[in-house]
Amino acid sequence: MSGKRYLILENGGVYEGVRIGAATEARGELVFTTGMVGYLETLTDPSYFGQIVVQTFPLIGNYGVITPDFESDSPRLSGYVVREACGCPSNFRSEGTLDAFLRESGVPGLAGVDVRALTRVLRTAGVMRAVISDSPSAEFPASPPIAGVMDVTCREISREAPPEPIGTAALIDYGAKGGIVRALTRRGLAVTIYPADTKASVIIESSPDGIMLSNGPGDPSVNTGIIGELRGLARSGIPMFGICLGHQLLALASGGVTEKLKFGHRGANQPALHIPTGRVYITSQNHGYAVGMSDLPPGVEATYVNANDGSCEGLRYADFPAFSVQFHPEACGGPLDTGFLFDEFLSLMGKLGASLDWRAAHGDYLGDRFLRNAGGVPQCR
Repeated sequence: MSGKRYLILENGGVYEGVRIGAATEARGELVFTTGMVGYLETLTDPSYFGQIVVQTFPLIGNYGVITPDFESDSPRLSGYVVREACGCPSNFRSEGTLDAFLRESGVPGLAGVDVRALTRVLRTAGVMRAVISDSPSAEFPASPPIAGVMDVTCREISREAPPEPIGTAALIDYGAKGGIVRALTRRGLAVTIYPADTKASVIIESSPDGIMLSNGPGDPSVNTGIIGELRGLARSGIPMFGICLGHQLLALASGGVTEKLKFGHRGANQPALHIPTGRVYITSQNHGYAVGMSDLPPGVEATYVNANDGSCEGLRYADFPAFSVQFHPEACGGPLDTGFLFDEFLSLMGKLGASLDWRAAHGDYLGDRFLRNAGGVPQCR
């Protein structure tokens, strides 16, 4: 880490810091996330494509870089801003430093910034365009790039399966986190992963027991072709479960609307209130758009709302077997409060009993994060 580098905001603000990561400029939408841990999952979450991410927690990188904790093969974000980037990580699983990882991944970053003050700016003015540059007078492009699902989706169909699967799930990859696949396979499901632009007829012809709609980046409303295919999937009667962008796309396919939030919800401490019971769950979230609560179409019922701002956090559909949530029940990283939603998905498919029996018989396969390496050495986080 050496040399000055600058973060230049669309509103004219300039923040000076120390260069970390790749020696290139970054341009994107500046957003903040409040997670105290899980920076590796944040860096490799495809939903951050096209964004410069600010970590509000003051020390990042203290447990190094741990490949098995990645949510995708490589970082998809444009840039990274931290208060302090730890240069001497302490964790027996660590494979290197944050700075080296960012350099190898081609991601420019900035350390030494007052991230709390920067966050207050974003909370007041809203998310905005920004540039990370070695020059404090770097110029903005004429218009911001549109972050699209097709920039992060897989390019071909693939399959992940546990031993002796009890059923099948089709996962449509809009920028899917690996934790979603793990949550399904750990419950005994074989998962076929499809590119985002796969035709509904292709998925229906494969006769999956359920369809999973993944997270992903950008404005959901621009994905008109994908939304059209979702209408076909809804008519099929196959049970569906949507997470984050998948939740928004399914709402749009059913006649709902989405709206851009002032600064979004990003972090591992967002309270989601379950409307039927009044119980609040602490959830992991990463989104800048939400489904409009005042424009829900007939047959669509809100099940969760954000306890901070009242925005939509969950929906259930009466006309076909489907439900969705705005938060991340796979929670990588984050609280495990809402992992039961994957069991609700299995129940909707009629597979919950078989899954419980499978888990009793294949407990060693469940892939607990404490037993990930080949030697079976306990790996505490």
